[in-house]
Amino acid sequence: MRAAVLAAWQASPARFREDANAEEDFALGGYRDRLIVELAQNAADAALRAGVPGVLRLVLRDGVLTAANTGEALDAAGVEGLSTLRVSAKRDDAGAAGRFGVGFAAVVSVSDAPEIGSRGAPSVRWSRAETTELVAARPELAGQLADRGGHVPLLRLPFAGEPLAVPDGFDTLVRLPLRDEAAATAVRRMLAEASPALLLGLPALTRIEISLDGDERVVEPGDWALGVASGEFTPAEVAELFADRPTEERARPFWSVRWAVPVSAERGGEPVPLPRSVRPVIHAPTPSDEPLDLPALLIASFPMATDRRHVAKGPLTDFLVEKAADAYVELLGRLPRTPKLLDLVPALMGKGELDAMIRRAVLRRLPDVPLLPALSGPAPAVQTPTFADAELYDPDAEWTVEHPVRERGADGWVVSGREAAVVPGSGELLARIAEIVPGLLPAGWPARHPAMITLGVRQVGLADVIDLLSGEVVEGREPGWWRELYDVLPGDDHEALGALPVPLTDGRLVRGPRGTLILSGAGGFDLAPLGLRIVHPDAAHPLLLRLGAAEATPRTILEDPLTKAAVAESFDNPDHEPIARAVLALVDAAALAPGEAPWLGELALRGADGELYSAGDLLLPGGALAGILEEGPLAADELVAEYGPRVLAAAGVLDGFAVVNDTDVLLDHDDCDHDLDAEDDWLDEVADLTGDLDLPPVAAEFSAVRDLELVADWPAALALLTRPPLRAALQPLRVGGVEVPSYTAWWLSEHPVLDGRRPRELRLPGADPLLHGLYGDAPAGLDDVALAMIGVRTTLADLLDSHGGPEELLERMADPAIELDRAQLRGLWIALAAVDPGRVSPPERVRAVLNGRIVVAEAEDAVVVEAPDLLQLVADRPLVLAPFDLAEALSELLDLPLAGELATGEVTSAGVERAVPAQVRSLLPAAPDSYVEHEKLLVDGVECAWRFFDGKVHCTGVDGLARGLAWATGQWNDRLAVAALLRDPDAVPLLLAEADLS
Repeated sequence: MRAAVLAAWQASPARFREDANAEEDFALGGYRDRLIVELAQNAADAALRAGVPGVLRLVLRDGVLTAANTGEALDAAGVEGLSTLRVSAKRDDAGAAGRFGVGFAAVVSVSDAPEIGSRGAPSVRWSRAETTELVAARPELAGQLADRGGHVPLLRLPFAGEPLAVPDGFDTLVRLPLRDEAAATAVRRMLAEASPALLLGLPALTRIEISLDGDERVVEPGDWALGVASGEFTPAEVAELFADRPTEERARPFWSVRWAVPVSAERGGEPVPLPRSVRPVIHAPTPSDEPLDLPALLIASFPMATDRRHVAKGPLTDFLVEKAADAYVELLGRLPRTPKLLDLVPALMGKGELDAMIRRAVLRRLPDVPLLPALSGPAPAVQTPTFADAELYDPDAEWTVEHPVRERGADGWVVSGREAAVVPGSGELLARIAEIVPGLLPAGWPARHPAMITLGVRQVGLADVIDLLSGEVVEGREPGWWRELYDVLPGDDHEALGALPVPLTDGRLVRGPRGTLILSGAGGFDLAPLGLRIVHPDAAHPLLLRLGAAEATPRTILEDPLTKAAVAESFDNPDHEPIARAVLALVDAAALAPGEAPWLGELALRGADGELYSAGDLLLPGGALAGILEEGPLAADELVAEYGPRVLAAAGVLDGFAVVNDTDVLLDHDDCDHDLDAEDDWLDEVADLTGDLDLPPVAAEFSAVRDLELVADWPAALALLTRPPLRAALQPLRVGGVEVPSYTAWWLSEHPVLDGRRPRELRLPGADPLLHGLYGDAPAGLDDVALAMIGVRTTLADLLDSHGGPEELLERMADPAIELDRAQLRGLWIALAAVDPGRVSPPERVRAVLNGRIVVAEAEDAVVVEAPDLLQLVADRPLVLAPFDLAEALSELLDLPLAGELATGEVTSAGVERAVPAQVRSLLPAAPDSYVEHEKLLVDGVECAWRFFDGKVHCTGVDGLARGLAWATGQWNDRLAVAALLRDPDAVPLLLAEADLS
């Protein structure tokens, strides 16, 4: 062999270069890290040929790797195969893993002196040094050797060697002295990566023993579920599928596919994730670089590209992809049907082109393969043919073809993904609804697992299950069946359970618990006339209460919308008598208080005259209100005898005054409607008091007495209204930060309820004297607080503080029928001067003083006097008189002119300046030194007694001088004492003593 190869190289040096390049390509390229794989592959093939269990022992010690294997010994054909490239001696072996004749080239990557030998026979060895020496001795190859830097093909020239010491139990030994430390490191890594996948790809090899620097480990297959398929190509298939493959591959017309899924024997063969030591790649049959992102191992006879690392594209690969998909689906069908099966369903995206092809092929099959366990059989397959299937063309024809469901298997129902449905819930729930949901998966199958979508499993939510509870599916179900269903439903999803069917006592099945009633303590009543939805007692369950059903106590039954509707329509209902009996019985059992349910006033009841009336229009015979209100119909005596006054009063029949109670009332015309007399007018009053608000005010508590407009005997009525409990309805409300009168107090204040007069026209007896004459005295018999709450006036200050009070006072002051004395009028003007002008519209008439008389004058004639020396100039006009320092405030409040605005007050006569008597300073220390005395003082042409003008006192006599000096010094109240002093100077000591006493 050496001679033949050397001769060939000498004859064609290019052949030498070609062999060297090819060996280098394989050693450094496709087979650079496949040493252990190729040694295992050779061991498996040897065992296969010998028909014995294959065992491989790998030992790395002292820089030498040895590989001992069982099986057929090395023969001449084997040596020839090892010493040639791309020529395998195993091409006719159907089960052989080696088929390309290049695998042994992997030893070149780590060793320059490999050696192989079988027990009892000389070994075969190769030597880079000896090959280099032989090549260098041939001149024809010297140039090629030099060009390659002395590099020669290692495996082309075999040498005979001494027999090797094959370990006991093994038949052949490969000995590889490692080239350097880098080679040793690479071998250690490859030994560490040896995994069970290697044995699964080489089934003739049963175990691998590894000794790494003294550490021993054994690689065995472990627990795997296998899916195997194989076959032989027909000549036609070879022609079609191998058209693009090498000739020697066509000579091996065999194919095989093997899937391996790791399983747990402890868990009954349930799939588990791939071991970390197993690379997630496709094996062909040894590991390739084609990724496979599935928790399964695929070993198949894929055609390899020239790099021996990737699968070659082409029809053969496409064929094997389809076979692999078939085998994978078949394997999944044999695995335990647990949720772990979902982890084996491929996702849509692969990590490589071949991975994606396999996934697509599998996913085309999986959704229609019976794979999943089910609690119920699948729905019948229904097909709607087109008109083309009809004997006669009819485009409007509609019909279906229902295919029968397959029979249930011995181990239960098994359905495909498209037939399956998953419902999140407990096992008890699923067992209960299995007969309703076709193809229902058992509990524990995760609804949100991505594989559910991939398989086409229907996601059935709780709301969908509730929707399915209709029609023939639930027809004829006993109420107890529904209670058992309620027992297992999750009660926390109120939205999904909103339409839950509920069986009623009248045999109906209604959707949704809201609005239904569960009898509890409401027995003994004939409630049928009310049309209520009463839950059948055998179906009653706490879940229904959580979902909106009401416990049917007498009070809740009364509050039910159907009861209210029955009451509202009872007057026009021919069966009004049964409705009245049912409602009155409920009122009695609920112990309602009068006014607590005002809507009961619409209940149709029989009157004493035999006519039909609304309860709110009837009076209770002998009741407190019967003698107070205007004459009205009385309730029938038989009603009073059967139900008693308390029940009838609670149902709206008038005994005492009925009270409307409400909470959180929006005080506007749309929301505040309690059917009260003049309620809209009261709301307008509230709006005036609260002013402009962004939103209508809200009354937290609203209480009002109704039927006030029907009162005929007000003294008796007020005696009731001002005593508890009705007195609470008089209390003012606090809304929008403002105190406003209650409806009841407001209504009473606006009507003649006190001896025929409105409370706002009266005052409390003995109240503020300034109001005397302006308001009449309220009659005796009611307490002052109650009278004040209904509008009776108390004090002038309270009147002016009230809404509209100042204008009301001005209006009454301008009433000619009302008499006022001068002191009272002065006090009223003083009080009014403190009022904000913005609260008052200027009056058209005012109470004033004209020529000493109190009169009612037109506002356009009146004047406000701000200084006493101007009185003489406006004496012919009605005068508004108050302390001079309040004149401007009154002028603005009443929109009246000041006297100084009508008269200039200029002194137009001449006088003589005289000294002020010294004794005057004893009373007026700040008196001026002089004054001007006039024989006839003229001011604006009008004769006057005095005038203080331009800082000088002008006067015509003693009284005028006294007034002028007192005004000039700001001591106006001392004017009379000054006049007395001027007339009798000797009276000074007495006057001073009197001043000290003032």
